[in-house]
Amino acid sequence: MLTNAYLQGVYQTVLNRNPGESEFHQAVLEVLESLEAYVEMHPEFETNGVIDALVEPERFICFRVPWVDDHGRQQINRGFRVQFNSAIGPYKGGLRFHPSVNSSIIKFLGFEQTFKNSLTTLPMGGGKGGSDFDPKGKSNTEILHFCQSFMTELYRHIGQFTDVPAGDIGVGAREVGYLFGQYKRITNRFDGGVITGKGISFGGSKGRTEATGYGVCYFTQELLACMKNDSFKDKIVVVSGSGNVATYAAEKATQLGATVVAMSDSDGYIYDPNGIRLDILKEIKQIRRARISEYVFQVPTAQYFEGCHGIWSVKCDIALPCATQNELNLDDAKKLIANGIQVLCEGANMPCTPDATAAFQEAGILFGPAKAANAGGVSVSGLEMSQNSQRLSWTFEEVDERLQGIMVGIFHAAYDASVACGKPGNLVLGANVAGFLKVAEAMIAQGVV
Repeated sequence: MLTNAYLQGVYQTVLNRNPGESEFHQAVLEVLESLEAYVEMHPEFETNGVIDALVEPERFICFRVPWVDDHGRQQINRGFRVQFNSAIGPYKGGLRFHPSVNSSIIKFLGFEQTFKNSLTTLPMGGGKGGSDFDPKGKSNTEILHFCQSFMTELYRHIGQFTDVPAGDIGVGAREVGYLFGQYKRITNRFDGGVITGKGISFGGSKGRTEATGYGVCYFTQELLACMKNDSFKDKIVVVSGSGNVATYAAEKATQLGATVVAMSDSDGYIYDPNGIRLDILKEIKQIRRARISEYVFQVPTAQYFEGCHGIWSVKCDIALPCATQNELNLDDAKKLIANGIQVLCEGANMPCTPDATAAFQEAGILFGPAKAANAGGVSVSGLEMSQNSQRLSWTFEEVDERLQGIMVGIFHAAYDASVACGKPGNLVLGANVAGFLKVAEAMIAQGVV
């Protein structure tokens, strides 16, 4: 817990101004705890008020989203966009469509995005958005109607030099296409840089779909090489989730020589000691949009287990939680540690609870935090913005090479900061400090605090 009186006051203000928003509180507390020793060495951060400003969004937008379902009934959802920090570039962050979305989730994601984007070294500020709309079980027409209504309000708050959304949970290429089409219809402009994650045929970047999953593996590979003189080769890996992040994390880990033995969705998980067949998984999840339980009907060596938490009881060398926030708790961490895990890197946003993270660190497990390890997606979104600005399209190989370079750079920025703070290898601290310093310097230079 915090011991610095100034940071205690900052955190108390966050609690008072944002009552009941536990995810946002959790994200802020983690960052403030990491910054505590650094702030005590640099008291100017107290006098200039930069941290007070950093934890307060520049703008928070909430709006009604009416849409008509296939039965002709009007439905109402709530839309959000937080424009958290624009010190180093236009607000940048995904849109999430999921029933769990609320103001706390959006603020936590936007706050995290500020540091994540800073670590990429690309000129992007922090933002996030979404809705409590659930695309699961909806027809294409219903999703189209919702996306058009959502963009009818959102369009007035975004722009390629203002705020650039992208996809996230529940928002893939289909949804981005519908959103961009409505933006273009309303504005009568083809502003390709206004949203990323677009289809290749209208300004999207090759490699964007794979980027977050590939990125977490590039980060993990560099962590293994530099801190353990090791690699993915011959390692047993567990990946939670089965969306884009999890699927392509599993794909890249396999390409790097590992065997991915377990994956999950919100109902349960599959275990295949011979390695997950990604061609079959993609057909089930990406084409048919079915449940992961169907995997066992096509692969006789696989088993299916109800309940997604059980995946953390599977023995592995490397764990990559790639599903959602707070999916891995202290009990799960204890199981992984008892089973001899060596490395955990977060592919989702804040998938480990604070006590789970502490348990991994205390046990000496190499731990890659989300704001560093998960930055591949927004990195390639930034590269998509660059291509749109230049009216260019890079090859998959060019994008992938740039992504790998960015993720390697992020690891070293976090590691070097941990060394400078006297806690070498504490990448949670290192990522927070490295991300903070760039944003803080820009805020001070612009006189915004």
